[in-house]
Amino acid sequence: MKLLLASQSPRRKELLSSLGFEFEVVKIDCEEIIPDSIEIENAAAYLSELKANAFRALTDDEVLLTADTVVAIDGQILGKPKDEADAHNMLKSLSGRTHQVYTGITIKTADKIYTETDVADVILAELTDEEIQYYIQKYKPFDKAGSYGIQEWLGMAKIKSLTGSFYTIMGLPTHLVYKILKEISVI
Repeated sequence: MKLLLASQSPRRKELLSSLGFEFEVVKIDCEEIIPDSIEIENAAAYLSELKANAFRALTDDEVLLTADTVVAIDGQILGKPKDEADAHNMLKSLSGRTHQVYTGITIKTADKIYTETDVADVILAELTDEEIQYYIQKYKPFDKAGSYGIQEWLGMAKIKSLTGSFYTIMGLPTHLVYKILKEISVI
């Protein structure tokens, strides 16, 4: 079966490749709006499935993988920052606190759809304004939910602990992807 990855994320491409899969990257254009009625723990799965359903019909030999990650704290979803000030405010709100990272995946075939979510709890150490500014200037986290990437400086220097999968925080719960792809005989 031909695996299609509907993500422009270099991190997702790297992780799927590291799992040993060959795949083609495809683009999906869809408006990613979370209705107010969706609970935070279901938001990433909702967006992932929304993307999968926006893709063209699949042939019998194709499998589509979509994913989405949301960061949440205090009952609020922190999406991708709009600008430097937004990134600064997000990181300030995460400083010294525990937050959740949810990554939803959808794997779709011509006749079935599988959607799952994984969650990880992350505790960040206190961040000074100078550290936040350094991180934003050096790493430009404008394509990352919650304004940070665990695999970058902030993750290495400031994550005190995490409960859950490192890869879920990075944007692809590899254990779930592997399990489902194995179940549907893509491996």
